[in-house]
Amino acid sequence: MLRATVTGRIWSTKRLKEVPAGSILEVVVDGSSTRLLAFDPLGCGEGESVIVATGSVAAAWFPGEAPPIDALIIGSIDEAASARTGK
Repeated sequence: MLRATVTGRIWSTKRLKEVPAGSILEVVVDGSSTRLLAFDPLGCGEGESVIVATGSVAAAWFPGEAPPIDALIIGSIDEAASARTGK
């Protein structure tokens, strides 16, 4: 899993029927310059910190035959544990 920050939304007027309803967001992996396009079933917004699963783990989340998606936002980070504990 990766911690990332949402930097934008990808708009597409055409989509494969295998891709379920949801947004595709551009995220930057924290601590790097790596950018990913991630499927977002949660409704996250720009600037939000998120948890991203990649590869076969992301694809396995979808029921039936997996769509061609290899990055999935699986959580929205409200507060890092270090912020709560002061560490």
